[in-house]
This record gives sequence, structure tokens and C-alpha cells, in this order.
Amino acid sequence: MNALKKAVNIFAPAAEKSEDGRDKWSSRPAFVLAAMGGAVGLGNLLRYPSIVFNNNGLQWFIPYFIALFFLGIPVLLLEISIGQAYRGGCIIAYDHINMRTKGVGLAVIFNGYVVTTYYVPILCFVMNYFRNSFTSPLPWTGRGSDFYMDDVVANVDPIPGSYNDDGSVASYVNYPGTATVPETAGWAAFIFFVVWLCMFKGVGLTGRVVYFTMGIPIVTVIVLIGRAGALPNAIDGIKLYMGVWHNEKLAGPKIWQEALGQIFFSIGVGFGYFTSYASYNSEYANAVQDALIIGCSNSLFEIFAAFAVFGVVGFLGRRPDPENPLSSFQVGFLTYPEAVVQMPGANFWAVLFFFTLMLLGISSSFALLESIVTMITDSPMGKKVSRPIISTFGFYLLDAVDTWINYLALFFVVWCEVVSVTMIYRYKDVVNQVGLPAFLVFNGGYVGAQIFGLAIAHATDIPGAGAGFAFGLFFMCLAISLFVARTPDSIAPRFWGGNVFLNRMWWLCFYSGNQLTRDLNVHVAIGNNWAIPMLWAPILRFISAPILAIVFSFAYPAFHPKRNDPTHIFGFAISHLVMVFVVGVLVVPKSLDVFVPETHREIRDIPTIPNVTIGTTQGEESMENGEMDGSYSPGQNVMSTEK
Repeated sequence: MNALKKAVNIFAPAAEKSEDGRDKWSSRPAFVLAAMGGAVGLGNLLRYPSIVFNNNGLQWFIPYFIALFFLGIPVLLLEISIGQAYRGGCIIAYDHINMRTKGVGLAVIFNGYVVTTYYVPILCFVMNYFRNSFTSPLPWTGRGSDFYMDDVVANVDPIPGSYNDDGSVASYVNYPGTATVPETAGWAAFIFFVVWLCMFKGVGLTGRVVYFTMGIPIVTVIVLIGRAGALPNAIDGIKLYMGVWHNEKLAGPKIWQEALGQIFFSIGVGFGYFTSYASYNSEYANAVQDALIIGCSNSLFEIFAAFAVFGVVGFLGRRPDPENPLSSFQVGFLTYPEAVVQMPGANFWAVLFFFTLMLLGISSSFALLESIVTMITDSPMGKKVSRPIISTFGFYLLDAVDTWINYLALFFVVWCEVVSVTMIYRYKDVVNQVGLPAFLVFNGGYVGAQIFGLAIAHATDIPGAGAGFAFGLFFMCLAISLFVARTPDSIAPRFWGGNVFLNRMWWLCFYSGNQLTRDLNVHVAIGNNWAIPMLWAPILRFISAPILAIVFSFAYPAFHPKRNDPTHIFGFAISHLVMVFVVGVLVVPKSLDVFVPETHREIRDIPTIPNVTIGTTQGEESMENGEMDGSYSPGQNVMSTEK
């Protein structure tokens, strides 16, 4: 038995400990690779090529890179920074933003958990193909679509529903298949066991596993790119990717929506694992640099991996068809397998392709589960324990839940993340300086402009009308708030402090985000580390948040044609649970205190000390000083003496 324990400890070592007693990564590359393992997944190798194929041409990269640098990386930096600075998972991190925003943390964890429940069945399909890749000839030869739907998915076709002439539902879609698919069930159990093996000893083990689950796919993807590029007519597919320009596509909304969605889903913000993983970093790690490395590496991976698919597209002679857009499932389970059977050594290439998908999926799966595991192990009850959709209509349920979690719950949750850190963080300082009426009027206009502007745009089908109303309402509320605001006695920095109205405007528009930047930089900008730039928070508040609201609003019109389908009704309904979490905890903030250790509860209430920078982990002495009257000079730092 002792020999077995020693062997386990060699291959699955316990995590090292930080100075505060928290588990920590064995090295910086281990954290970066683990975070990339969560970001780089099936979406990079399957979803990205399908989206680009439907929007083919170099013009795709204009909205893609705008979305990367104005949405993806700023939100990624937020999630990494708060996890690292506040030394806890999502609930603890958002409890430090404000005790009423813990519901945002719970909603983020919920997203990650739900995605896991349907991500694993997709991996079951991959494993089915992987098993069959050892059969010669490949069993899908000449019957790709039939093999996928009949042998792998093995779902019974639904009976369509119908609508009355007045648009009401006459009958709902009926799913007669309710039996379990044995092979899918077996592979699901196997995958969850493998995921458990990758994380049961914490980040000490996960930090080793990711060298394999991320390192091997990089090598295999390079091999697949080389093979695809050598296929006859591969250049035709690559020209579709990089060799044409369709300027007219930039004038329509479709390419912008899909580029934004791809960046969002690909990086993986809003699922909680970046915050959880970062909480095991050193408190003073280089978060800004890590966020840039992870975000840019994720995009580089999918941009180059797409050559493997576009080489196959050229080989098969496929061309974009607006009436029949290419989907992720088609790329992974129809298009690529169809090309493989025509290659010499078909079995080898099939095994290599599906093995790559399996590794990418496994690394994403244990990352998605990490947020809920961290929530439990961080909680007082978690200290007492050790760290330890498979039916014949499951494919349709999987598709429905995937649709609404991604397009409704995910966008709403990240919008809440962005708004909470730029509007609610240290809001008492703002109220102290400009008064509660001004604070409520301005932020009511900020949120109301997004809500009512989008409602008008959809109701009238005239986007310009909604945009005009939104801007009008926002600037009207801004003007009113500036006139009703008190003159702050703590002067805003730089030119903002030179005029009474500019001073008030800075406090209303920028203070919360600016102060969060300063407070986080106490942790992430130590020594030679890169500091979070001052433009970060304004980008989140005035660019990222409105974009998220716009994309979120598209979910409701998209549900209307699906309203007679029980699977879509179910997916649509559970996606609204995130709203219940956010609003419920906003009203009853102590309802989730069971997940917050007592030591964190003691330091979460920041006193009203305008323009004072606070160290958030070891800041007891700072808090005691801050309980005075708030009469501090602008820019004064109140920091922990322990580094």
C-alpha cells in the first residue's frame, strides 16, 4: 500500500502552497497552459472554421481582431485579475467587488457546469469515431451522414409541431425516443472518470496533465495542417480563407455578430475557470501579460488550425452556400471524416484527428468543472472534505441547451460582470462625493439606454431608432446628473479636476472602474509586472458592455420560431436561472455567505475612502485607517505592508 501511495504521489503530486496557505501552480507555464486548455477546445478546431467558411475572405479578420482586443482580452484580464487578487473562486471574487454581486459569481459557475453536461456528450461522439477509426475500411465510407445520425447520435427523429393561423402554437414538437444510447452512456462515464483523474489532486496534478493535453494537440495540429495542405486542390480552400476580399460583407451585421460570438466562445470568458485558475497563482503574478498571452495564443491556434480544415474544403470542392451554412458538427463529423476516407492511410489520419479532438475536449472539460470544484473547496464546508444527456433524443436537447446557454445566459452573465465592476465597485465613494440622486440618475440612464434602446430597435425593426433613443436617454441623464450632483471635495486626476462639471463627470462615469484598476494593480503590477492600463475600465464600461447587450438582445427574437419545441423551451428556461441568481443575491446578499470563508467576510466591506487605493488581501490595517472620515489627499495609497 505504501508503494502504491508513493507511486501516486510521484505521478500525481499534491499542490505546493502559497504564503497564505492556498494551493498554487508549480510554475507560470503550468497556469498558462491550463488556462489555454480551457480556452482552446473543440470550438477552435470545429466552430471557428465553420464560421469563417460562412463569412469567407480576409475581411473576416477586421471584426475578429476588433472583438479580440475590445471584448475578449479586456474581460479575460478582469477574470484573471480578480481571481488572483482576491485569492478565491468566482463567488469570493465577486463578493469582494460588492457583497451584492455574489450572484454574478454563482451565475458564472452555473454556466460552466451546464456547458459541461452537454460538452461531454459531444466528446462521446468523438470517442465513438475514435473507436471506429481502428476499423478498416472506415465504417462511414460512403455513408458519412447516415453513420453520424444513425450509428453515432442514434436519436429517433422528432415529430414536428405546428402553428395556428394566428401564430399560436397548435402542437408541440414530439420526441418519441427516450431510451438510453448504450455506447454514449459508456463513453460519458469514461470521460468523467478521465476528467476526475486529471484534477483529483488539485492544481499540482492538473499542472502536469496540461503539458500533455495541450502539448500533444499542438504537434498533431501541425501534422494535420501539413497533410491537408498537401491534398489535391487544397489551395482552392485556402484561397477561400485568405485569398479573397468581400467588402460588402462588412456592411451587414452578420459578420460582426459571428466574429464577436466566436471570440467570446473561443476564449471562454463567462464560465468561471479563469478566475478559479488564477486564484491559485501567486498573488503578485503578471496578470496583464498572462491575459495577453492566453488571449492571443488562443486566436493564433484557431487561425492556424483552420488551414487543416480549409485544405480539406478545397480537396472536397466545397463552396460557401448562404442557404446551407456549414456547422461545427458538419466540420467535425461529416466534412473531415469524408476527406479522410479518400486519403492514403485513412485509418492513421482518422485516429490522429479524433485523438486531437479528444485531448482538446478533455482539457476544456476539467477546466469547466474547476469553477464549481473551487467554489466548494473554498467554502467552510468544503474544508471538511477531500477534493475528489445520453438518451435517444439527447442530440436535440444538447443543441437546444447549447443555443440558449451560449446566446442568452453567457452574454447576460458577462454583461453583469462588466457592469458590476465598473458601476457597483466602491459605489459608496461616488455617492459620498456627488450624492445619491446623481448616482441613480446617471446609472439609471446608462442601464436604461441599453435596455430601452434595444427594445425599441427590435420592436420597430429600425436599429437607428433604437440607437437614437439610447444615446438621447443616456446624454439626457448624464446632463441631469451633472446638474444635480454635489461638487466633489476630492479632486479628480489630471484635466478632469480643472472644471466643476468635468470633476463631477469623472466621478460618475469613471471612478469605480478607475479605482478597481488601481486596487488590482496593487497585486498585479508589482516589480516589473505590467500594470493594468487606465483605458481598460472605460473600454469595459462603454464599449464591451453595450456590445454584450446588443448581442444578448438577439436571443429573444431567435426563440420565437422555436417556441413550440420542448427542448428549446427547456434550454430557454434554465438559461434564465442566471438572472434569478443575479437578482436574488442582489436583494438578499447574505444568502451565499455559506460559500465565503469568515476570513474573507471580514475584509470585504471597504469603507468610504474616496480616491484611496486599498490592498485587498492583507488590508486589515488599511481598513482600520479607512474607517475615519475619508479626508485623504487624492491618489493616496493605502496598501498592505506584507508582500
